[in-house]
Amino acid sequence: MLGILIHEKERLEIQYLLKREMDEILYDLQDSRIDQVVKRAMKERYQILFSLLTRVAPHNECVNYIISSKKKEGI
Repeated sequence: MLGILIHEKERLEIQYLLKREMDEILYDLQDSRIDQVVKRAMKERYQILFSLLTRVAPHNECVNYIISSKKKEGI
């Protein structure tokens, strides 16, 4: 386990970067040209990023990035 001390401005920047990366992954998951193996790796990365987001963002902002099981099947 690691700990880190950051300023509020840095926390907001980390939150912004995580959200931006997660939005890109969600967009790319809808692209039919991307192979399923690659999409599976993207989903794993998304889960890691979501886990990080829950540590730096308020709950009400994390809720927007939860992927429901029905949505997972469609993506």
